[in-house]
Amino acid sequence: MPEIMLGSHTVKSHGFQVASGHMHDWIILMVLGVIDIGLNVVEPFHRFVGKGMMADLRYPFKEDTIPFWAVPALDKPAFTACNSLYIAYNARSGTLFSLLITGVITDSIKDGVGRPRPNFFWRCFPDGNQVFHPVTLDVVCNGDKRIIKEGYKSFPRSFAGLGFLSWYLSGKIRVFDRRGHVGKLCVPFLPLLVAAFVGVSRVDDYWHHWTDVFAGGLIGLTVASCCYLQFFPFPHSVNGMSHLLVTTAVVWSRKYRKRCSLGAIGDKI
Repeated sequence: MPEIMLGSHTVKSHGFQVASGHMHDWIILMVLGVIDIGLNVVEPFHRFVGKGMMADLRYPFKEDTIPFWAVPALDKPAFTACNSLYIAYNARSGTLFSLLITGVITDSIKDGVGRPRPNFFWRCFPDGNQVFHPVTLDVVCNGDKRIIKEGYKSFPRSFAGLGFLSWYLSGKIRVFDRRGHVGKLCVPFLPLLVAAFVGVSRVDDYWHHWTDVFAGGLIGLTVASCCYLQFFPFPHSVNGMSHLLVTTAVVWSRKYRKRCSLGAIGDKI
């Protein structure tokens, strides 16, 4: 194995080579992003909501306690502090895949199921006056169309990014190195604790039912686990992430030298 100076592999020196070598990943991410945007544009299924069902959908309509953009922002400091170009790249790629794949799955289910949110009544009737169809007895909403549209997207709700971060921290600090450092377990549990608090806040804000958060959590953790294991070894691996760092660096160094040698031959020709 050739000698590799891992510290010399920076974003400036090898960033373009690493990114261009995974061009298919970027294409897939863009496709997933376009699909997810489309799923948020289309109108969800309007499930029947009768007068007798309004008792469970009459909770107050208010803003989120935790903004939707705050959860993905929690991942950035952990990956920014990484001292390896290759691990940082895989971590960011894995997080993006986790978020987008989970987003496509959950948004597809939301559009197909069309479950009303707990605050659906005030989304549908902001003035408090109920109106129902004389024949079907379904609701006839008179509120803002955008707000009503979001009112049919309760199930499910997931937090895949924090699940991936928990896996990442487990491998980064080698939680399962069998040295008896039980305190290390607290670190990967922190993102899961934050995810639990965010899920509870969604229920307390009456944006989701508890079953929405529970089902979404299972989906998010499953996708995050698959994406993590696609980019990294199991956290209990003896070498943790170190062997991934070395082997990836060797592969990209060989490719880089091969490109340089081909360029030199082309210059001579």
